[in-house]
Amino acid sequence: MSRRPFVALAIAETLSISGTRLSGIAVPWLVLSTTGSPMLTGLVAMMEMLPYVVAKALGGPLIDRLGPKRIALICDSASVMTVGLVPVLHLIGMLTMPILLPIVFVMGLLRGPSDAAKQSMVPDIAELASVPLERVTGVVGAIERLASTAGAAGAGALIALIGPSQALAVNALTFAAAAVIVAAGIPRLRHAPKAEAAGITAYGRELAEGWLFLRRDAVLVAMTLMVATTNLFDQALATVLLPVWIQGSGHGPVLLGTLFAIFSGASIVGAVIATMIGERLPRLAVYTVAFLLTGLPRFLVFALDSPLALIFVTLAIGGFASGFLNPILSAVLFERTPKPLIGRVTSLNAAFCWALLPFGGLVGGLLIKACGLSAALLVMGLAYFAATLAPLAHGSFRGFEKKKFADNILSL
Repeated sequence: MSRRPFVALAIAETLSISGTRLSGIAVPWLVLSTTGSPMLTGLVAMMEMLPYVVAKALGGPLIDRLGPKRIALICDSASVMTVGLVPVLHLIGMLTMPILLPIVFVMGLLRGPSDAAKQSMVPDIAELASVPLERVTGVVGAIERLASTAGAAGAGALIALIGPSQALAVNALTFAAAAVIVAAGIPRLRHAPKAEAAGITAYGRELAEGWLFLRRDAVLVAMTLMVATTNLFDQALATVLLPVWIQGSGHGPVLLGTLFAIFSGASIVGAVIATMIGERLPRLAVYTVAFLLTGLPRFLVFALDSPLALIFVTLAIGGFASGFLNPILSAVLFERTPKPLIGRVTSLNAAFCWALLPFGGLVGGLLIKACGLSAALLVMGLAYFAATLAPLAHGSFRGFEKKKFADNILSL
C-alpha cells in the first residue's frame, strides 16, 4: 500500500485548482474593470470555457493511450507560458482585447485535458492506497474545495494589491509547481496501448467506444444532463452576475473573493463529513437535498439585495451542502465505468457536464442587458430550482444506489 501518489495528486490538485480559481476571478475582473462591459466579460469567459470543454471531450483517447501523467505534465507545463503572457503583455502596454481573447482560448484548451487527466487518476490511486473509492473521492472533493477557498480568498487580496493581470503571474507559478509534483510523485498509472492502436481511425474508434458506453448508461446520462444545466447557471453567477452586483453595490474584488471563499470554505466541511460517513448515507436523498440548498437561495439573496450577513449565511449553507455532491457524482461515475475506458468516459462526462459553461457568462450578460440585474438573478435562480427537481421526476436517478462493478463489465 502506497500513499505517496495520493499525497502528490492532492498537492498538485490543490495548486492547480487554486490557480484556476484565481484566474477565474482575475480575468473577468480585468475585463470588467477595464471595459465596464458585462457583455465583453461574458465573451471572455466563453472564449476560455468553449475550448476547455471541447479539448476535455476529445482528450480521452490520448489519456488512455499516453497515460494521464504524461498528459497532465504536458498541459500544465504549457499553461505556465500561456498564463504568464497576460502579466507580461500588460506590463509592456500591449494587452488588448484582440490579444487577450486568443490567450484565454489557449488557456482553456490546455486546462481541459489536464483536469481530465488528473480526474482519471483517481481509481488507480484509490487502488494503490487500498481505500474505498467513496473515501478517496470524498478526500479529493475536500481538497478541491480547500483549493477553491484558498484561491478565491487569495485572488481577492492579490487583485486588490497588485491588480488582476499581475495576479495571473501567481497562477502561472501554481501550474509550474503542480507539474513538478506530478512528475516527481506520481508513477505512470496506466500502461501504453498496443502498438497497432494508432492513427486517426483508431483514435475515432476509441472515442466512439467511450461515447457509446456513456450514452447507453441511463444513470450517467441523467446525472450529466442535470449537472450541465446547473453548471450553466453557476457560471453565469460567478463570471458576470456576481461581479456586476459587487461593482454596482460599491464593493471591490476583496468582497468578491470573500464570497467565493465563504462558499468554498463551508463546502470543505461538507466534503470532509461526506468522506467520513458517505458510505453509509442514502446517495439520492443527500444528492437531491444538497442541490436544493445549493441553488435557488444563492440567487435570491443577491436578487433581493439582502444584507451581507444574510448573504454570508446563505452561501455558507449552500457551500456546506455542495460539499456532498462531488464525492457522490465521482463515486457513481467510477463505479459504473470499466477501467479500460476510464480516460475516455470520464473526459466525455466532464466535457458534457461543462458543455454549457462557455455560454453561462454570455447568457448572464444578455439577461442583464434585457431585463436588469435583479430580474436576471431571479430568472436564473428559478431555472436552477426547476433543474434540481430532476431527481424527483426522472426514474434513472434511482440507479445512484445500485453499484456496478465496472472492472467486470465492458459491454459496448
